[in-house]
Amino acid sequence: MASGQSRSSNSLVVPQANGALNQLKYEVAQELGIQIPQDGYMGYMATRDAGSIGGHITRRLVQIAEQQLSGGMTR
Repeated sequence: MASGQSRSSNSLVVPQANGALNQLKYEVAQELGIQIPQDGYMGYMATRDAGSIGGHITRRLVQIAEQQLSGGMTR
């Protein structure tokens, strides 16, 4: 599979969000100390690392949504 392509059947509701989600992926990986390959191919990455990145992205997106729903107030 070519670099940057995905087998995922998930599609973004807002396609313009792709860049922001990709940036978030790299930020989370850096925070966790996980190196994402420069060519973007993640096939050799450990499943545990990929899952960890995805889990932290989900937590962060839920946190952002909660803050927006509460009017921007933090807990």
